Amino acid sequence: MGRLSVHHVAIICSDYARSRRFYSEILGFPILAEAYREERDSWKCDLDAGNARIELFSFASPPERPSYPEAAGLRHLAFACADIDAEVARLKEQGISCEPVRIDPYTGMRFTFFADPDGLPLELYEVAS
Repeated sequence: MGRLSVHHVAIICSDYARSRRFYSEILGFPILAEAYREERDSWKCDLDAGNARIELFSFASPPERPSYPEAAGLRHLAFACADIDAEVARLKEQGISCEPVRIDPYTGMRFTFFADPDGLPLELYEVAS
């Protein structure tokens, strides 16, 4: 068997238009495909996240995701960036606040956290360009 890799991450949002704008326009992930599924009254949007895809779903009245304090399960979704200061400034211009930039004590790399419109924890992780 060959080595596994991440194909996609699925995110269920409470306001499809707001989250679609956040992930495609603010974070800049290009839309690959989008479909309305009438039988579920649900949208699905495939976004190009570089080495993987983000599948953005809408469902009527999804339950809130436990996040704080730390809940069991997926902790956060991290995005690589070449210049964390520029990304934080760009997000700030869009009204999105980030936590103070920290340094990973094991790798020496810089990172910060912010949230999507539904409070899903997201991370920016600076990598060498």
